[in-house]
Amino acid sequence: MRTFMKYGLLAAVVGSIVGLADGQASAQNLELTITAPAGAGGGWDSAARSLQEAMRASGNAKSVQVVNVPGAGGTVGLAQFIGSAKGSPNQLLVAGITLVGASISNKSPVDLTKVTPLARLTGDPLVIVVPKASPIKTIADLQATIKKDVAKTIWVGGSAGGADHILAALVTKASGADPSKVNYVAYSGGGESLAAMLGGQATAGVSGYGEWEGQIKSGDLRALAISYPEAIPGIEAKPLKAQGLDIELVNWRGIFAGPNVQGKDLDALKAAIDKTVKSEQWKTILKTRGWSDYYAPGDEFKTFIASETDRVRTVLKSIGLAD
Repeated sequence: MRTFMKYGLLAAVVGSIVGLADGQASAQNLELTITAPAGAGGGWDSAARSLQEAMRASGNAKSVQVVNVPGAGGTVGLAQFIGSAKGSPNQLLVAGITLVGASISNKSPVDLTKVTPLARLTGDPLVIVVPKASPIKTIADLQATIKKDVAKTIWVGGSAGGADHILAALVTKASGADPSKVNYVAYSGGGESLAAMLGGQATAGVSGYGEWEGQIKSGDLRALAISYPEAIPGIEAKPLKAQGLDIELVNWRGIFAGPNVQGKDLDALKAAIDKTVKSEQWKTILKTRGWSDYYAPGDEFKTFIASETDRVRTVLKSIGLAD
């Protein structure tokens, strides 16, 4: 009996070691391509390249490449990803609330229900800014400008129907103007909308706070408000709610695998992402970029996407951006 138990214990220990080795080898052998369905310089591009950096540095992937596929609020990249990544253990997609809105407002035949949720990663405030030379000093000033002439109030931000557009429309509605008439100029990359702001080509702009933090701190842009429900340490701009507007919006981003990725392939990808977001490398990236940790694993993320899609559709209908 003792001999049997001894060898049984030895077998269990060996099995555990082999299993651990297999898991480590699996992570070390992952060769991934992450699609960012937008141009360089935007939030999805930054998230994809940050995940690339963290997965490499933490040893949770052998190699990671990032591919940018801009167009139509991310739906072009999503459609391409769905076509090429079916059942693939090596392809990932970064997306977020903007793609939810773009799929609805563009009446796209593809949406995030067609891919496999791996994890929700970050959830950040959007910020409303004006150029430094603007006479608009407060959110109340911006509301007065909108109410005076909604058509001449030019907004810039990310893709049509996305989080930036939704926030611009909600502020327009709260200012007493028709949100369906918001004069919104959409850009596929954060760099383009930033250039428009710095060039004085817009009245106001919307983006993730982290994307424009440098220009806000340098004084080139003036932050009027953030979209989070409560104040955030290190950010001087107050929430819209604290300034009398009943508006809150979280700009979340997540990571997805292709359609029909299952079994060991799916488990390996989930494990690699889970280990990466718990790594010191990822924590450092969050701190450096000023991103908020909004992690949720696959099943929880899937449920969240369903409820978020319903919420975004309701908002888009109320502001005339969806049927």
